[in-house]
Amino acid sequence: MTGISAEAEGTVQRLREGMAGGVLSFPLTSFHSDGGLDLDSYRTYLTGQLAAAQAPGAVFPACGTGEFFSLDEDEYREVVRVTVEVAAGRLPVVAGIGYGWAQARRFARIAEEAGADALLVLPHYLVAAPQDGLVEQLRRIASGTTLPLIAYQRGQVAFTAEGLRRIAGIPTVIGLKDGHSDLDRLQRLTLAAPDGFLFFNGASTAEIQARAYATVGVPAYSSAVHAFAPEIANAFFTALRTDDHTTTTKLLRDFYVPLVELRDQVPGYAVSLIKAAARLRNLPVGPVRAPLTDPGPTDLAALEKILDTGLALVGAQRQR
Repeated sequence: MTGISAEAEGTVQRLREGMAGGVLSFPLTSFHSDGGLDLDSYRTYLTGQLAAAQAPGAVFPACGTGEFFSLDEDEYREVVRVTVEVAAGRLPVVAGIGYGWAQARRFARIAEEAGADALLVLPHYLVAAPQDGLVEQLRRIASGTTLPLIAYQRGQVAFTAEGLRRIAGIPTVIGLKDGHSDLDRLQRLTLAAPDGFLFFNGASTAEIQARAYATVGVPAYSSAVHAFAPEIANAFFTALRTDDHTTTTKLLRDFYVPLVELRDQVPGYAVSLIKAAARLRNLPVGPVRAPLTDPGPTDLAALEKILDTGLALVGAQRQR
């Protein structure tokens, strides 16, 4: 890629290699029972996540799964700082930023000071916008940081092929995370992108659509399941990359689809269920923050059965 620093180019290469070799990890943020940030528990939790037998390709702290929307600036700084310390240069750290461009630039400066390697630009707040506005949003964010940016299209953010060409022309915009799962549109975007531009599947429970995304040239994906069961996430990744259709089908049918069906019953379960599953494994993540709510006893029991099935499929034991 042209127009970026040698350091940023190195980050792009590390991300490319990481995306080819493992899932992209979006860790949970640990809170105390009263809702306060629990950094000691977060450090313990993240250390375990990154010590999994098959390390993730990159780690994305303070993003959607990490409840970015509920963190203030001081908390955000500490979450990114601890992530950088635990990662210790072994894999890229891509911190989430968001809201309007002015606030996003504040978070970008914090992440840069804390040592992040790149930034994931989460969808802006509330309003829909035309392509000119979406492009200008990224342009203004890019003008306030030297870190590489990955755009996240989801919700009210959706780029056309021409919009993609324009954001790819911003020197530090290096990639796109897609959460729309519109494969026709995504194929057009990949064809419009310059060589070396990074794409990855960011759909909720991305494994469900991983095979479909790969057919349009986007094999890399984020994994919320890695946040509570790296064994399952890595087994699926390996099976997918080795064309082990028997294993991928079993995991999809008996674990991922039931998880998604439960997730779709309650708004916010895309995060709440992930955190509940982590607690079932005695991982020190604590509760979700409002406006999210933790699942009740009936859904928790259903989740436990799904988790046990997934662990049994990959021959793992639940941590007690």
